[in-house]
Amino acid sequence: MEGIKITKEVDARGSFCPGPLMEMIRLIRSANVGDVVAVISGDEGTKKDLPAWIKKAKHELIAEEPIEGGATRFICKKLH
Repeated sequence: MEGIKITKEVDARGSFCPGPLMEMIRLIRSANVGDVVAVISGDEGTKKDLPAWIKKAKHELIAEEPIEGGATRFICKKLH
């Protein structure tokens, strides 16, 4: 995404739920408030689980970007 600086990104393609979700939780825990982190996943379950967790944890889902090979990049901003 233009104008968005991703602080940390993990490529979790090949990992199935809850792997990508656990990667996002790890990234959020290690990030500073205001940091933008991303996880790339090709797992279909992640498309539902990751946005739901981000909302529940009260962070901001900035984007879900489709990328090559059928994967999705989930971009999240840490709010607290």
